[in-house]
Amino acid sequence: METIKTDLCIIGAGPGGYVAAIYAKKQGLDVVLIDKEWIGGTCLNVGCIPTKSLVRSAELYHTLKTEALGIDYQDLTIDLDKVIDRKDTVKDQLISGIAFLLKKHDITYIEGHASFQSESEVIVNDQLIQAKDYIIATGARPKRLPIEGKEYVLTSRDMMQQRDLPESMVVIGGGIIGMEFAFIYAQMGVKVDVIEFLPRILPGIDKELAMRLIPYAKKAGINVHTNAKVVKVEEKDSIKTVFYDHKDKEKQIETDLVLEAVGRQPVVEGFGLDKTKLTYSPQGIQVDDYMRTNVDHIYAIGDVNNIMQLAHVASHQAMVAVDHILGKAKPFSIINVPSVIFTSPTIATVGITEEMAKEKGIEVDVVKVPYSANGKAMILSGERGYIKVIRDQKSKELIGAMVMGKEAENLIASYTLAINNHLKSDDVYHTIYAHPTIQELVHESALGLDQLAIHFIE
Repeated sequence: METIKTDLCIIGAGPGGYVAAIYAKKQGLDVVLIDKEWIGGTCLNVGCIPTKSLVRSAELYHTLKTEALGIDYQDLTIDLDKVIDRKDTVKDQLISGIAFLLKKHDITYIEGHASFQSESEVIVNDQLIQAKDYIIATGARPKRLPIEGKEYVLTSRDMMQQRDLPESMVVIGGGIIGMEFAFIYAQMGVKVDVIEFLPRILPGIDKELAMRLIPYAKKAGINVHTNAKVVKVEEKDSIKTVFYDHKDKEKQIETDLVLEAVGRQPVVEGFGLDKTKLTYSPQGIQVDDYMRTNVDHIYAIGDVNNIMQLAHVASHQAMVAVDHILGKAKPFSIINVPSVIFTSPTIATVGITEEMAKEKGIEVDVVKVPYSANGKAMILSGERGYIKVIRDQKSKELIGAMVMGKEAENLIASYTLAINNHLKSDDVYHTIYAHPTIQELVHESALGLDQLAIHFIE
């Protein structure tokens, strides 16, 4: 068996693993990167990037079908087969780019199933890896409910190859993944039902934003059933019947397709963790603020530590782990991590909510800004959008922002920068923003916190 000695061995080549590899290599470490399936992990292959490609196609189709833009067309249709082909083209180009970077930086990439033999050795294929440090970045997989008939139910990964557009679908789970798929298919003209076990959809975000999404869902043709528990799924003549309990009554929905989107489970089994002294469970691998496990030279980043299952969090944790290996102590914090939900409208959040501030005993000022105060928003038919910004009443620093509307995924970056750098409202409104852009709403919200708004009434 060939023995490879290296400074750093990384298991998993997703947005955590490949970022760690490049970041470490550029700082002088010898790196071996291993993945059993694909470069780019879930995010690039069957997650973030592919789904947002579907979002783009669905939104454009819906826009042309429903908005008066002065564009004349006839017989507008959507071809899901071509939509999937485009998704694959985008995905493949990005993966090829990462493969090029790995090669360019002379990073040893091994495709194969890695398994710890001890805390200092990993076997992959017929090679023995001996590294000074290890980073585990094995990610997560879709959770499955223990329901009867789950063989008739697709996962989010399955949906990436779904080439036949159904007339109807049921989404089990009203979280981020479930609601994104609900809007994607609803905007393609599919009748969608969402069945959520909890009292409301999107339980992890500001309650007010989640409730504001409901009218948009209804308008898009999405029926949301909360406080509902799926019991079983049956199939007859290609038609699925979803049985669920709602308010002590058994109900059912007939549909063409059933998607289960009830979260993701950290991948902690199958690669030899039982041969180490690592502290882990089905809920993930335990780490400290530097992504270090209880074994000093082994780190765990991204979905597998289950701190926050976001691709950009995995990438940032990769840098935190590598920095710690190099003797640079920069702890990870989940306080000001931006999050984006690609529904229609898009939702983006960062920092703390009003409810969180109250729990912490922080007195806050809150401003709510309508998108109708912005010219570019109206050009984009996004005047129904909404921004909520929170600042510490005492320090005047921005501490939270929630955006629902066009380009929310871009606006949230400005708020993240302001919050992370402890900017006060006047720091923001004394910055010049280009016109006409939706970014001007950031400026307007900062003015509003001091009752100085120009284009809306506080």
